Amino acid sequence: MMYGMQYIQQTIVGIDGSEARFFGYVADNSEEMEPDRIRPAILILPGGGYAMTSDREAEPVALQFLAKGFAVFVLRYSVQPSRYPVALLEAAEAMRLIRANADQWHVNPTQVAVLGFSAGGHLAANLATSVGDEDIREQGGIDPDAVRPNALMLSYPVITAGKYAHRGSFQCLLGDQAHNQALLDKFSIEKHIDAKTPPVFVWHTMTDDAVPVENTLMLIQACRAAGVSIEAHLFPEGSHGLSLANAETAGNGFYAHIVECVQCWPDLAEAWLRRLF
Repeated sequence: MMYGMQYIQQTIVGIDGSEARFFGYVADNSEEMEPDRIRPAILILPGGGYAMTSDREAEPVALQFLAKGFAVFVLRYSVQPSRYPVALLEAAEAMRLIRANADQWHVNPTQVAVLGFSAGGHLAANLATSVGDEDIREQGGIDPDAVRPNALMLSYPVITAGKYAHRGSFQCLLGDQAHNQALLDKFSIEKHIDAKTPPVFVWHTMTDDAVPVENTLMLIQACRAAGVSIEAHLFPEGSHGLSLANAETAGNGFYAHIVECVQCWPDLAEAWLRRLF
């Protein structure tokens, strides 16, 4: 049998009837190279302000981490007009699928990280913290501890629904409830970091003019207060939505997405994961 890889495509049906797409990139084992190898896994949640999910933060990032020796999965979760908790329950189901198929996909079920970009970072943090546990349990029928990731990785994340919020994300997530203060408090991630939160890796640029760096600064402070391990990297320049910050993921003709000082972040993230796992 020749060495190859598994390319996985599945549909996850949301509680509102919408459809999320789940993709997997899994290297098969070879008799020549540790035939019983199991790999850590990463579930990628692209950004897009809960209005779309970006191609730039999906497969190109998956292939980068696949080459580093991880099993990688991408969830193109439901966005507006779907509202909370549709995307959260889809993310929980994606985590359930990864762990349920760990043997077939050569994954270590105790080494599954989630990597979220921008609003996808908010979704990732919602899954990793305990604030959405009741919704996952009651509306998804899933034990939230069984689908909590073992590591939380965030790229220029939407964190707060307060002063430094990216308002468009919360408008798309909550619809006509976007001004409900109780809900805004619930979805301010910095208010819900606790002992259940896994170790965190985060990066942001100081000059992000869409999701201010204060989102990450507030996350750092919250993790410090709760005793949650966090590694944070703040880069001096770069716009929002950089993805890999290279020509591969630059927006069409948008050279501001190529920022050399940021291009090291996947290596930093890999080193952090290797130390953790």
